[in-house]
Amino acid sequence: MNYLDLSKEISYALRHAPHDYGLCLDKYGYANVDVLISTLREQERFKTLTLNNIEKMIQTSSKKRHEIHDGKIRALYGHSFMGKMVREIAEPPDILYHGTSHKFTKSIFAIGLVSMDRQYVHLSKDVNTAITVGKRKDDNPVILKIDTRQAWSDGIMFYLGNENIWLADDIPAKYISLL
Repeated sequence: MNYLDLSKEISYALRHAPHDYGLCLDKYGYANVDVLISTLREQERFKTLTLNNIEKMIQTSSKKRHEIHDGKIRALYGHSFMGKMVREIAEPPDILYHGTSHKFTKSIFAIGLVSMDRQYVHLSKDVNTAITVGKRKDDNPVILKIDTRQAWSDGIMFYLGNENIWLADDIPAKYISLL
């Protein structure tokens, strides 16, 4: 079983096209894992898929994009479909980072970080993750430093995505600086 292919397929199903896979997500983004397995088994490459395969994919993934709980599975972040998933508010570390393209910098310093076509703004706990994310948009990304301690004190809500990714609704420009 190719776990990278499996992770990409499950991410697509849960993040962008749940209805195409016969999935109904609850308000927390969870779907029935048995329904997902059944749907994926219709594809030749996933014909022998088991819950154990999905659990192993999650355990061996360096990016921790999914979780299983009580017979349900969800993607932890990156959703693009309509409707916002409910997240549990959590106090963030004092500083978080965001990697982006040079072409967006002027706009970010004018209006802040906004979720655009995603449900949340994605922030990284460490600079290396921010660089990796930023390189998706720019070979030499701009790394922004977010004063989350002050933002949190001022009432900005943050949500834990996984151990490296934090989420927020929007981040006003006054909390953002260049690294």
